[in-house]
Amino acid sequence: MEESSEESLAFSVRVFTLQEEARSEESNLFVLNIFSANRVSVFQFTVCKEMDCCQVGGQSFLLTIGKLSLLLQFKTATGLYFQTASRRHPTMFETRTENAPTQCYQFHSCLSLQQSLLQDYLRTATYQKAILANDADFRDKVVLDVCCGSGILSFFAAQAGASKVYAVDSSPMAKYTKILVQSNHLSERIMVLEGEVRQVNCPDMVDVIVSEPMGYMLLNERLMRNFLYARKWLKPNGLMFPSYGDIHLAPFTDEQLYFEHYAQASFWQQRSFYGVSLSALHSAAVDEFFRQPIVDTFDVHILMARSVKHCINFMEVKEEDLHRVEIPFVFTLLQSGLVHGFAFWFDVAYRGSKSTVWFSTAPTEPLTRWAQIRCLLQTPLFAKLGQTLSGTVLLAANNRQSYDIHITATVDQSGFRSGNVLDLKNPFFRSFFMAAYAYFIVLILSRLQNDLK
Repeated sequence: MEESSEESLAFSVRVFTLQEEARSEESNLFVLNIFSANRVSVFQFTVCKEMDCCQVGGQSFLLTIGKLSLLLQFKTATGLYFQTASRRHPTMFETRTENAPTQCYQFHSCLSLQQSLLQDYLRTATYQKAILANDADFRDKVVLDVCCGSGILSFFAAQAGASKVYAVDSSPMAKYTKILVQSNHLSERIMVLEGEVRQVNCPDMVDVIVSEPMGYMLLNERLMRNFLYARKWLKPNGLMFPSYGDIHLAPFTDEQLYFEHYAQASFWQQRSFYGVSLSALHSAAVDEFFRQPIVDTFDVHILMARSVKHCINFMEVKEEDLHRVEIPFVFTLLQSGLVHGFAFWFDVAYRGSKSTVWFSTAPTEPLTRWAQIRCLLQTPLFAKLGQTLSGTVLLAANNRQSYDIHITATVDQSGFRSGNVLDLKNPFFRSFFMAAYAYFIVLILSRLQNDLK
């Protein structure tokens, strides 16, 4: 990598903008403008829409276009913002998808990741069971597979007798899906459509939409938006697999987990780390760790009350309904003790004309790749058997393809109150199984980055 030593390039950059260039309809070129603090354009070049960009430290940005990487280094802290020409204000979900890095698609295009998804027996077998058990809903019907990945759901639809399946995916995985379709001699029945769901044109109205739109706590990631948007092609009285989902939550007690998580910040209590005191940041470190939802599994005996659930009907819910999901709760405690936080899991149902098949990530069921999520309170609450714990959980969509989790809880009889705000985009993988899965993801991303060098 060449480094310029000209002093004229040592400007204070504050904003990146990505602006559309006047171009023909077929062109995918954009102009990247870099502005100085006084809004003067100091650097400009044309890039394709698929450019990837990430911040490196506080004063550098890495731009990747194909196999070319360009590191921009500045003398002052920088900010990164994207602007695309638009005639209307994008919704929260549109902003999150439009700004999603290309690396996300590259990540999902890895055959090693697709292999791990296919080898998740509960996930794959449940989808096949739900489709084949309702074969009458698929036989001689038109099916849309949203964010198809390897296309396994498209193959299940074909096995159930679908006359035509449209498999949509915007990631490079689509090329592998086409190979699988051709090698299985299904090219006449399965058509792969490359592109975002909002960009492609489905040739026909469809009878059934299939997808796997579930993330942690059901709503994490961005696939639910695409799943709901695809309803524009669904015929009246058409079906969606999954059809609806339930988010469950329940209070739990786990003193070991609480202090274990608190202890992660003990590093910042050091008063002589190579001669430097770090203790001034200990409180901020504790806050940061407690903002992390914990991904693991647990024994159901730690639950202090029966769960409550929030139901989402995918056939009827509007996209804007998922921008803010508020779940009020009132729990009657089944044991005395400290409430350290709330546990979350979800179920989804595939409702066909013959049968309804359920898929559950509950702690009473075999472990899945979604595990369960636990959110700690900043301060534990003491409550007695028979007392009530009331409050709300608010899931607020953010611009990181995820949600901020706002929790408030009060022991009604004592008036003691606690809460927390957590970042679902930044979970902590606690168990060995989930840590290994997270390491697997990091390994794939590292390989992708090496391939781009």
